[in-house]
Amino acid sequence: MTPPEAIIEPDLPIIDPHHHLWDLRPLVSAFPEPRHDFIETVGRSALYTFDQLLADTQSGHRVIGTVFMECGAFYDPARGEAMKVVGEVEFVNGVAAQGASGLYGEFRPCAGIVGHADLTLGAEAKPVLEALVAAGNGRFRGVRHSAAWDADPAVLGPPFHAPEGLLRDDTFRKGFAQLGELGLSFDAWVVEPQLGDVIDLARAFPEQPIILDHCGTPLGIASYEGKLDENFERWRGSIRELAKCENVVVKLGGLAMPFCMMPHQGPTESVPSEKLAEMWRPYVETCIEAFGPTRAMFESNYPVDKWAGSYATLWNAFKRLASGASDEEKRALFAGNAARVYRVENLPGLT
Repeated sequence: MTPPEAIIEPDLPIIDPHHHLWDLRPLVSAFPEPRHDFIETVGRSALYTFDQLLADTQSGHRVIGTVFMECGAFYDPARGEAMKVVGEVEFVNGVAAQGASGLYGEFRPCAGIVGHADLTLGAEAKPVLEALVAAGNGRFRGVRHSAAWDADPAVLGPPFHAPEGLLRDDTFRKGFAQLGELGLSFDAWVVEPQLGDVIDLARAFPEQPIILDHCGTPLGIASYEGKLDENFERWRGSIRELAKCENVVVKLGGLAMPFCMMPHQGPTESVPSEKLAEMWRPYVETCIEAFGPTRAMFESNYPVDKWAGSYATLWNAFKRLASGASDEEKRALFAGNAARVYRVENLPGLT
């Protein structure tokens, strides 16, 4: 077994702006063989609890806080179809309360919470959003309504069923408009060929804060296998165009998802952070160049990005990618921007 790496810059404060907590064992067992790469990854970490998050975040890097990202976990069906999503936020708020006790030092897990609401409800999404805000007890920050879709069904596999063109849909946009009224942000998860939809949405709602997840998810799976280099310029052009929208910021991570195939084989504990940084550098550097160091933030996307290795190795790779940045830029990329965007500026250890 490969020995753990020494931690790079262990005193640098980190706010991890994108991780999950879940119990997806029933979901994983529901899919027969052969299973999609994403299902295989989730199957190896189908239970990811606060204890596991705590162990990961205390593995050497100075993680002072996190932002939880919706993942369809712990829904409450007794509330009805539209409102069942409130159960997830209630659960996560309990985890946040554990951390806020101070029992774990300066670490504040789930200091910000991003939940899910079905924005295709249009104007009827507002009561759902209000219920989510109430359940978050001051920690609810925004919504992610995943829009990932591809013409090749093998790309995303059975867990994802967003309709084509969701972000351009009129009814969806009526629901989307409710976010601004409540001061909420929107996390956009699409795959690379869909980046034009995010650009169109950002232009249509120039005052609405939008966070692009996972560098826009370049694809290296199924019909895209072996085509990362071929499609790089298309991806880069879309990123540069999206960066012109001042209401958009980008998360630097998610490149270890099996959709991207960086690394190609996983889950792994044997790929060193130097190799991960080498694979991810063209994407991360392009995003920082386009958005600037004040509109980008590193993310773990854990436990999905366990495909690339341990939590500690992942953050070592990010620190290698930021090695040429100034101290001020590093503080922004690793904590300050996440604190501002998700409004968790009062975390212990941030200043």
